[in-house]
Parts: sequence; structure tokens; C-alpha cells
Amino acid sequence: QVQLVESGGGLVQAGDSLRLSCKGIGRSFTSDTMAWFRQAPGKEREFVGATRWKSGSFYNVNVAGSVLDRFTVARGGNRNVLNLGMNDLRPEDTAIYYCAARPKGDNEDDRMGDYVYWGQGTQVTVSS
Repeated sequence: QVQLVESGGGLVQAGDSLRLSCKGIGRSFTSDTMAWFRQAPGKEREFVGATRWKSGSFYNVNVAGSVLDRFTVARGGNRNVLNLGMNDLRPEDTAIYYCAARPKGDNEDDRMGDYVYWGQGTQVTVSS
């Protein structure tokens, strides 16, 4: 069974750091685009960042402008793993964070409808 499993969420204070991980199971995700989205209470799901396979072990990285100065997205040593590093967290970062994946292609990274696989989500809560 193909799955994306997120881990690493939790309750933190403003200014703290947190790292989320997503592991793809059941097939190789090496050449897939893997991404993070988040959905805050009462808001639409939004793009956070993605890695798109380029060649060999190289991936292009795309991070949303709103978090570019605080968040990093990267594949793990295991290419089926996608990590999200979050620094200087703020209460407005509170959301459910979702991992997503789609086969390689030229689609824009932030197009949610193009993603085939989704994780169950992990809650991140930032207290002020």
C-alpha cells in the first residue's frame, strides 16, 4: 500500500524550531515531486515548499515566499523522505501540515490538484 507518513508535529512556543519528516512507503518516490502544504483553522490549504527531481541525486527546491526566510525543505538521505525545517515559529504557523507527492512532471509545484498521494497530516501548534 502506498502511503505518505508524516511525523514531528507538536506544541511549541513562539520562536522555537521544529522539524517535520515525511516518509513515502510502498513505492519509490525518488523522481517524484514531494511537497508540504498546510491548512490553518478556517483557512484554505496552502503551499509551503517542494522538492522536484532534477537529475541523479539533485533536486530543485521551491519554498513559498511567505516562509522563505524561516523554513527549509529538503530530501533526506533516503530519497523517499522529505523534511521540513521550521525556525522562528509564530502563532500564525499553527496548522495541520500535509505531505504530498506526484510523479515527475512540469506542473507548478503549488497546484494541489496535481498531487496524487497525501499524508494524513501532522498538527503544529505554536503558542504565543
